[in-house]
Amino acid sequence: MHVTHRLALLLLLLIGAQATAIENVAPFEDPAMQERYEHIVKELRCLVCQNESIADSNALLAADLRREVREMMVAGRSDAEIKDFMVHRYGEWILFRPRLLPQTWLLWFAPVLLLLPGVFIATHVIRNRARLYRDDPGELTDEPDA
Repeated sequence: MHVTHRLALLLLLLIGAQATAIENVAPFEDPAMQERYEHIVKELRCLVCQNESIADSNALLAADLRREVREMMVAGRSDAEIKDFMVHRYGEWILFRPRLLPQTWLLWFAPVLLLLPGVFIATHVIRNRARLYRDDPGELTDEPDA
């Protein structure tokens, strides 16, 4: 077999192995632990997919993070300790709901800061149009002057 054929076959095998990688982890026997696990992995963002939680992602990194969460839970770590560990390792961005810290104030308050000027502009435009209509009701109609 030619070298390029071997490389192509190896590449296809690697891609196929990744695509069929299935996490064979048994659920926790304790339903409360399983529910806690599912809650935690849904709150952590997949660093590869970015718009999916590690619970929903098929990426290998997400599988590693799920395994890491599981190991920390078995070791007796609290939810806060697990999230702190993930934030320390990957940054605040790993959390779907970042904590309210000085570094994340812009993230939390930007929608309000952007909404306020919009409300002010809309109010100003509506008042001006109402004033124009009061002064000359025919000015804002689409009917041509006769």
